Amino acid sequence: MIGFVNLFKAAGPSSARAVSRVRRIYALYAGDRKLGAGHLGTLDPQAAGVLPVAIGKATRLIPLLVDQRKSYVYTMVLGRSTTTQDSHGDTVEEQVPPSDWPQRLERALPNFVGRIQQAPPMYSAVRYQGRRLYQLAREGKVVERKPRSVTIYGLTLLGIEPSIDSGPKVARLRVACSEGAYVRTLCHDLGAAIGIPAHMGALVREASGPFIGYEARTLEEIAQAPERALIAPEHIIPFPTIVLDLRGSADFRAGRVVPLPEGATGKHVFVRDESRALVGVGEALGALLAPRKVFL
Repeated sequence: MIGFVNLFKAAGPSSARAVSRVRRIYALYAGDRKLGAGHLGTLDPQAAGVLPVAIGKATRLIPLLVDQRKSYVYTMVLGRSTTTQDSHGDTVEEQVPPSDWPQRLERALPNFVGRIQQAPPMYSAVRYQGRRLYQLAREGKVVERKPRSVTIYGLTLLGIEPSIDSGPKVARLRVACSEGAYVRTLCHDLGAAIGIPAHMGALVREASGPFIGYEARTLEEIAQAPERALIAPEHIIPFPTIVLDLRGSADFRAGRVVPLPEGATGKHVFVRDESRALVGVGEALGALLAPRKVFL
């Protein structure tokens, strides 16, 4: 079994737990206890939304996914910064936001569009000297993190949530960003730019590369019809597909270079055999086709 699943993860469970449940569904469906699965980009437990999952040998296709852009809708809470840069952390600083905070925020947004620098938060899976940053943070340690370049493709203020004078000040925003960008850190840095401590509230991932939110399925929907939730690799990765005859597919499976069928276009192609089973991914080398990933 090979393919992708567009999972809508609910807020609460970790990404690893959600993927484990999807894996069990397909392992039972395929009758294969050893069936593997992996996700394409972690969502924090409190976050919801699109969590793409690769099933079986589709995990080997993850590096071929060129489009790694992400899109989120989130809330930014002004007046308090935290150790985790979200609502679950301890308070670092508090301040009553001035009345003009919405105008300050809107003026600051264009400065965060484009290529920007972000220092990964301490509560993240980034490694530091062989250990995860969140492991160090749980021990009360804070280490210097080297800023990384990320791209913000779009950043839009969607609205301001009503609040009483003493209540929290909350803005709703949408961001489209590159892989590796932290929305929590974006909230923190935006707050710092306008002189008001801030943290991220709710977060929903609307899209991850070619996986779109309105097409995502819940765990319950996947369990009810696993075959309908499984997406063929060709529908996710835009490579053309070629079909090899019995001898050609046998040679390809054995790792041998085979003649490239006439009319084949593209540097990389999906290769299927006469029964239309997916054999692997090949690379065109002139008139020849070299195996790059082979599925036995």
